[in-house]
This record gives sequence, structure tokens and C-alpha cells, in this order.
Amino acid sequence: MTIALHGLGVSRGIAIGKVHIIERGQLDIPEYEIEAAQVNAEIARLEQAVAAAKHQLRAIREHIPAATAAEITAFIDTHLLMLDDTALIHEPFRLIRERRYNAEHALQVQRDTLVGIFEEMDDAYLRTRRDDVVHVVSRIQRILLKHTPLKHEELDSRLGGYVVLADDLTPADTVLMQHLGIAAFATEYGGPTSHTAILARSLGIPSIVGLHQARRYVREDDQVIVDGVRGIMLVAPDESSLTYYRARREEDQRYQSELIHLKGVPARTRDGVDIELQANIELPRDFETVLQVGAAGVGLYRTEFLYMNRETAPEEEEHFQTYVQVIKILSGLPLTIRTFDLGADKQVDGGRRAGPVQSNPALGLRAIRLCLKEPALFRPQLRAIFRASALGPVRLLIPMLSNTLEMEQVLGIIDEIRRDLDAAGVKYDPKLPVGAMIEVPAAAVCADIFARRLDFLSIGTNDLIQYTIAIDRVNDEVNYLYDPLHPAVLRLIHNTLEAGRAANKPVAMCGEMAGDKRHARLLLGLGLRSFSVHPANLLEVKKTIMDSDLASLTQLAARALKANSGAEVAAMLEAETGVDS
Repeated sequence: MTIALHGLGVSRGIAIGKVHIIERGQLDIPEYEIEAAQVNAEIARLEQAVAAAKHQLRAIREHIPAATAAEITAFIDTHLLMLDDTALIHEPFRLIRERRYNAEHALQVQRDTLVGIFEEMDDAYLRTRRDDVVHVVSRIQRILLKHTPLKHEELDSRLGGYVVLADDLTPADTVLMQHLGIAAFATEYGGPTSHTAILARSLGIPSIVGLHQARRYVREDDQVIVDGVRGIMLVAPDESSLTYYRARREEDQRYQSELIHLKGVPARTRDGVDIELQANIELPRDFETVLQVGAAGVGLYRTEFLYMNRETAPEEEEHFQTYVQVIKILSGLPLTIRTFDLGADKQVDGGRRAGPVQSNPALGLRAIRLCLKEPALFRPQLRAIFRASALGPVRLLIPMLSNTLEMEQVLGIIDEIRRDLDAAGVKYDPKLPVGAMIEVPAAAVCADIFARRLDFLSIGTNDLIQYTIAIDRVNDEVNYLYDPLHPAVLRLIHNTLEAGRAANKPVAMCGEMAGDKRHARLLLGLGLRSFSVHPANLLEVKKTIMDSDLASLTQLAARALKANSGAEVAAMLEAETGVDS
């Protein structure tokens, strides 16, 4: 009998194959006090385990093809760096010396401390980085406990064509999947911003996350179908299902091969309207991918990484040199730099501040609120951005503005910085555009006020959706409610686009919604003319744009704005395109 299991599709594609189940099991961490005479030996045991963990990760790193995108290798590099990180590794050594903890327990104590810090973070992307801490510590603990390597960790393993099912996967696991020729993978936990989802999209491996309790219904070597679009796993599929999905897989493979030829083609609709198609970027090393897919520039450059894994905040010169490096790589393409989006409780070292623990950090002191409260963190970044603007086309983007007082305070600081740079004879672009992220419902409702005062707007749908619907999108218990097509979300987006049109100010969208081809046509109909998406999604969105006629899409959008539910809008889109939304 065929069983259908439902999760969240995070990387498109169809895979058919036998299942390999990864059963790590819960590590049983011993906890005991060692004798004083054993301290040095216990420290040496931990040092050896850390060295062995580094050796394992370097072996995986060496098996990654040289042409692999930097964003993929970055996850392995991050885990290698964590193995030298003071906060993670040195504290267990102290616990062994001062409290005589055994090595496994000392690691567990520090792991729990760091995980608690990350779980308090309000930014979904940074909050899911808790997984990196868990995975690195678990790797060391497995070595200390003398656990044998799992089948997929053996580099000569015969798992080509298999579908991997696990509770969760580490970045090293995920990269090994590609090396071993894994057809697809599914995890019981995780969300759309987890490292597993990000890597899966970058590697082009069909994937599903949040497939709760799947291992209760699937056995080793069962045949399954993975639908990375709809987020469905079919267990023991019948012949009709196999025939249907084989045809879909062939069609999808032809479609993906066609996309490669679109790199140098303008993003223009059938009726001749040019659409701006830019890329979202996390790290400087990822900027090469912008050029590889032919993006028109960078519509969102997140700068939080500058504050992480360090004890002091970056100074102005470090900011400046980082931005200059990026401007040189882009060679004249525009760069939109978002000022840091950290929260007061985010212990990302360089952004650390003292203060009470917040009971609801997602609604607390974060992003521009923190910037205005801590100008010593904010001003160096602003000065560096202005200085960098003399060397190439740069735009300044302010996150999480929610009222005009914040906007006027930011503009006041910017005016002061301009005067300081003028007095010092420092060059900058006097017309550097300043814009706002529209990601708070209040800002979307009052978008006309921001549009009149600022140079551009950029809709951040990730936060806008979760704040509008009042759900945590990385919480497995409620993320099924995360609905980009919710009528309230569509109306806020439309209101923002109309505000930009009325004020003759450009409006972009840089959230995940912009990078989903299922939503691109609706967004075009609503009036969006500037998309900023993950590079892995750019060519697919471009093809959707090129296949679209704005006249018919405007009518579609008008009907969608009158819909009573997201499901009703999804049905409209499916009827219009034949693609399940």
C-alpha cells in the first residue's frame, strides 16, 4: 500500500530510489568527576578528539570538487573554524581543569550554553545556526565515545541513487550526499532557512524537511518517491505513481537544462517590460555566484557575519575594506548594503551588549532599534558604506523601520556623517540612495509615508509574513501556518507597491517569496518590477518573467486581492499556470 508523507519541500526536483535511513540515535553522554591526577590526560583526550574531528572535516572538504560554489564549501569551513573557536572549545578545557568534568560532559555544558544563546535570537537565519554548534559538538563527542562512522560518512560508500532519510543532517552530511550521488534526502526536522535547506538548494538535490516521524513508516531499502516541489514522500509507490513521477522528472530535467541558456538574456516579459533581477548574498565569497547567473546586481547584502565569532565589534576600516572587496568583484553592478540586523540578546560576540534577557526577542531590541540605541556600533558601518560609495554604485538599506521617528533619527545621523566626511575631505557619493526594509506590518500600512521621504523601498517578506500572521516560521509546531499567499500579506505587499508608484520611488522585494517561481507571476501582476533572489533561483524566476504577459497577470492579481484565503489564491495560480502553488 502506498503511503503519502507530507513535509516542506525546500529544494525542487523529483527523485525515485531506495531509502537509506541514518540512525544516529541520542548520544548517551557520561557525566562524572575526574581525579586531579587525570586532568592533563583528559585535556589531551579532548585535544585528540578535536584534532580527529578536524581531520574528518578536511577529508570531506578535499572531496568537494574545485568548481563547487563557495556558498557550499563555506558550511564546512565554518565548522572547521568553530573547532578553533574560543567560545566553543576553550571553555570545556577550563571546565576540565577547574571543575574536573570529564571531556564529554564539559563539551555538553558549553554546547547547552551556546544553544540557549542562539535560540533567543530573533533572526530566523541566525537562530538556526544553533544547529552548527550541535553538529560540531556531536562530532567530537562521537569520537570521544569511540562510535564507528556511519555508512554515509565512508567516502567509498555505495549509496549512489539512494534517498537518505534522517532526523536532521549536518552540513558535512549534506555535502557528502552530492559526492556519493545521493538522489534526494528528507529530514524529520528543519525549516526553510535551516542550513540543510540552504545547502540542498545550492547543490540542486531534491529535498524535504519537517517530515515528522517519517521513520515510523519507512524501512531501509523501501522504494520511495521524493517530490521536492510539493514536499511529499510516497512510500511503496504503485505503478501509476511511478509512471506519473518519471514523466515529471524527465520534464523537469529538460526544464533545468533550458535555464542555463538564459544567463545573458534580458529579464523581459512577453509584452516588452524589463524587470530588474538581482541577487541576495550572505558572505563576500558568494559574490562570484552573482556573476555566474548573470544577476543585474545585489539587491540585499546581509552584513551580520561581520559581527559573529569575535569578541569586539568591527571597526570602520574593516567594514570599508569588506565593502571595497565586494564592489571590485561586482565591477560596476549595483550593491545594496543592509545595515546589521542583530538583536540585543544575540550573543554574536561583535554585536554583544549588556542588558536584561528579553522574553520575546523577535519583538524586542533588534535591527534599527539596536542601531539607534547603540550608535557606537551603527556609525562606523554607516561611515564605511558612505566611503565605499565613492568607488561604485552603492545603496543603503535600513532594516525593520516601523515608524517615522526612527526614520528621521536615521536620516539625522546620516546628515551628520555627511558633514563629517565633507569636513575631512573624504569622497563619497552625495546622492547615495537610502531605503527602508518594509518587513513590519505597520511600515507596510504606512508605506506611503516612507516612500515620500526615502529613495527606495525593499519588501522583506520573510519577517513581514511571520509578523502579519503571528507565527514563528522556524517553529515546527506552527510553521505550517506560514503562508505567503495569505490575503493580509498580499494586501500589504500591494499597498507598498502602490505607495512606491504614487511617489515615483522604486520598490524591490528581497524575501524568499520573490525567489519562488510559483509566486513570481502574481507579484508581477501586483506591480513588482524589481526582484532580489537567491542566486540558485534566479534563472528559474527569469524564465517565469519571460513567459509572462503583464496584462493578464494584472487581472489575476486583482482577483487574488479579493480572495478569502491563501488556499483560494493558490488555486487561482494553479489554474492559471498548471503549477501547484
